[in-house]
Amino acid sequence: MPAVVLVGTLDTKGVELAFVRERLRERGCEVLLVDCGVLGEPAVAPDVTREEVAAAAGADARALAEAADRGAAVAAMARGAAAVAARLHATGRLDGILGLGGSGNSAIATAAMRALPVGVPKLMVSTVAAGDMRPYVGAVDVTMTYSVVDIAGLNRISARVLTNAAAMIAGAVEARPPQLGAERPLVGATMFGVTTPCVDAARARLEELGYEVLVFHATGTGGRSMEALVRGGFLAGVLDVTTTELADELVGGVLSAGPERLEAAGTAGLPQVVSLGALDMVNFGPRETVPERFAGRNLYVHNPTVTLMRTTPDECRELGRLIGRKLSAARGPVALFVPLRGVSMIAVAGQPFHDPAADAALLEGLRETLAPSVEVHEQETDVNDPAFARAMAERLDAMIREAR
Repeated sequence: MPAVVLVGTLDTKGVELAFVRERLRERGCEVLLVDCGVLGEPAVAPDVTREEVAAAAGADARALAEAADRGAAVAAMARGAAAVAARLHATGRLDGILGLGGSGNSAIATAAMRALPVGVPKLMVSTVAAGDMRPYVGAVDVTMTYSVVDIAGLNRISARVLTNAAAMIAGAVEARPPQLGAERPLVGATMFGVTTPCVDAARARLEELGYEVLVFHATGTGGRSMEALVRGGFLAGVLDVTTTELADELVGGVLSAGPERLEAAGTAGLPQVVSLGALDMVNFGPRETVPERFAGRNLYVHNPTVTLMRTTPDECRELGRLIGRKLSAARGPVALFVPLRGVSMIAVAGQPFHDPAADAALLEGLRETLAPSVEVHEQETDVNDPAFARAMAERLDAMIREAR
């Protein structure tokens, strides 16, 4: 019988959680109800008490209640829920996890979800699911569904939404992925629209060489997701073609993967082939959302919801220095491939982001900080040249084989 862990605050959402528990039981699931409430008495009896959740975070439920600090309580119960979920999964008592609530319980329940491996079904029914979900989803496969109405009692809308959610997680925990043939070593690759031809060609060559390639869209979350898999020990190597997220972090775009991007593979000692894909651009939303301080910059409307801004020579020089420092600190083998005729589809001659001075500054910054341990391949091609893609793929294959 598949086990679903149901996470919620039983002092405020007890009736709704009990309703969902019954729908899950109707579908043949074992249900473990985890109470993450603090202030009021639980409306129904939990399987894992608030005291156990708080203790898992090194806190005391009674003390949290007496302090009456909601923010501190949510933070503590989020840590505890994550520890409880990880323990239940490790002991075979969690096949899927479902949460429901507002911003507070969304923070608690999704912390528990993010503590679980990729592939474990994770569903959050939330009143805030129509906004920016990055703080809740993180770098794992959390599914968010909007509750439409507040989770405050049962009515014809909430009952339908919650019944759907129960059916979704029940179906997910019973699903088994089809066999895709013999297992092959996994390689992570980063891609953007303007580097797609390169990554497609490199992926095809790596597949010919016997790898399964996981492609990550370099949108901030994509870079974090790939590096989470690196830290989890899933990958045999990394083909980091598209390091554009570093430009957003440096300049203030909307697709940053955080200051630690491009460090996970190096810390793990994993073979990595890196390039400079899409470092010619910083990402913003619709044209009217570009900050006023960038009004005089070279802007390109990629589509109605994405506006790109060309990085300047000064920004490119600093990006080069940053990449050089990160790659030089790697504990494993690193190869840097430099396309001298353009780092993206729109940075080549005749395209709107063609800027030889910025490209030269990027190389200057790299040369300032790259250690001799990093092998460098400068090629007279643009990043999307098939020969460039093939060379990167074959070098990564050789590095992985040498590491073994």
